[in-house]
Amino acid sequence: MTLIFAHRGSAGTHPENTMSAFKEAARVGADGIETDVQLSKDGEVVIIHDEKLDRTTNASGYVKDRTLMELKTLNASPNFKGKLGKENIPTLEELFIWLNDNQLYCNIELKNTLFLYPGLEEKVIQLTRAYEMDERIILSSFNHYSLVKCHQLAPELETAPLYRDGLYMPWIYAKAIGGSAIHPNFRAAPDFVIQASLSMGIAVRPYTINEEAEMKRLFKLGCSAIITDFPEAAVRAREGLKSR
Repeated sequence: MTLIFAHRGSAGTHPENTMSAFKEAARVGADGIETDVQLSKDGEVVIIHDEKLDRTTNASGYVKDRTLMELKTLNASPNFKGKLGKENIPTLEELFIWLNDNQLYCNIELKNTLFLYPGLEEKVIQLTRAYEMDERIILSSFNHYSLVKCHQLAPELETAPLYRDGLYMPWIYAKAIGGSAIHPNFRAAPDFVIQASLSMGIAVRPYTINEEAEMKRLFKLGCSAIITDFPEAAVRAREGLKSR
């Protein structure tokens, strides 16, 4: 069965990368969540997608220039004003504490691209081990050097390169850097790439799948998982195919 990962939580209906978005994903029956991590000024692992605060909070400037205490004063739900109230920027540890109460998988994207956060890999791995999440965590990044470092530090954890453009024989590339999955942009995941990767034992989880027709194509192909902003719609589409 193709699993459904909620992109930044249920980002299509709730403020992205907040606990309300993650809880909504669990409520509607997603199999996992996808989220993003960076480091605060004082070295805490925080959950937020953009390096800049401007789009998803009521502040401006860079995440890396604020301490955790400062980040916690911000509202991570400015675009949902009046609907869900104020939302905090969560820490990865807060997310792990919540994950202890369910069985969701968690794909953590290391935002090690615009800024190279020293120690990000080590801190994410340390928390993963401390909360015994090894079987449920997938580490991904557009920075493949970061993924190689993760694999060297923790070969027991699954790693998956993220990429946007066509990659020749990505199943071979993934194995070459210690990965056991690929996370391509859906435009870079034609049927033959998915089928070849799966046949070589490489899981395929394309992002960001928001159109029902695209969801159904990937479900029918037996794709390992899809990453979507609308997990409720994806669950409904998957159930619809089952009932035929």
